[in-house]
Amino acid sequence: MNDGRPWRLAALPPLGEEIIRGMFAPLGDAVEVIVPKSRDEAGLHAALADAELVVGDFTGALAMDAAAVRAAPRLAFVQMPQVGVDSCDLDALTAAGVPVANTAGANARSVAEWAVGAAFALCRHLAWGDRRMREGAWSQSELLARGTREIRSLRVGVLGYGAIGAEAAGLFAALGCPVSYWSRRRRPEAVAEYRELDDLLATSDVLVLALPLTPETAGLLGPRRLAMLPQGALLINVARGGIAPDDAVLAALESGRLGGAALDVFESEPPPADHPLRRNENVLLSPHAAGATREAQFGIVRVVQDNITAVVEGRPVRNVVNRVDARIRRR
Repeated sequence: MNDGRPWRLAALPPLGEEIIRGMFAPLGDAVEVIVPKSRDEAGLHAALADAELVVGDFTGALAMDAAAVRAAPRLAFVQMPQVGVDSCDLDALTAAGVPVANTAGANARSVAEWAVGAAFALCRHLAWGDRRMREGAWSQSELLARGTREIRSLRVGVLGYGAIGAEAAGLFAALGCPVSYWSRRRRPEAVAEYRELDDLLATSDVLVLALPLTPETAGLLGPRRLAMLPQGALLINVARGGIAPDDAVLAALESGRLGGAALDVFESEPPPADHPLRRNENVLLSPHAAGATREAQFGIVRVVQDNITAVVEGRPVRNVVNRVDARIRRR
């Protein structure tokens, strides 16, 4: 419970100090907000020195790695303002007894809608057609020669059946697509049919990646597994770039195994300006913004505010991902 002292909260997102302080203004004197004076390791560690609570950096630039955990001896709770927690060293935080929470579900609809929109764009070569029109061309016959499809004719596979995967499966099913999924455990409530991983790959004309990046999923879709997809399959990645490495995706595109890819995430963000994926005409690119809708951002802020309020009021926090007690205690 709150003993009268303000909770010291280090806010790491690059949103501007006025916005950050405004997020927690309703808590008044119960929370003292600390904003790093510089966005580097020195600034991070200085901000963490007395911090009890952390709202993480959604860009990953200020990572809660093992060194950051050591720099925060009073740390009691980390709230990530996103679903992914791969910028946190969960082993180090768990060993320190620090619960880590995410905002699971807050942006699921927005990301799922982007995945469906990307599938439409790839099926009809919308970005390619737009570029050709702007160049002065009128490429009706060339567009047909590239091969266009109605989306309902395609089998959709969803890798990962959390909030985003479930939303995407439901939207594709509503369009008339046969939808299958694979996840680490079966979901009895799923609208999609469960398939083992290799079977899912072999039967997916559209493959949607909606998995968290973990040591087990890193590199999951390398050259061998991408080669299992039907010829000309479409890949949509709204998860993390490390699950389907950039080089493997590029090779599959160049060989024709992949007919197109819609990538919201990359191994290194942003990818270098001369990265070959930027030049491939069968790739739809997005700057890790699939969840960047007004509705999703409001939802994320609400989850963050609700959890910090729960700490102040002595209630358990929600969405803890590392199996540490969700009732926050001061050090």
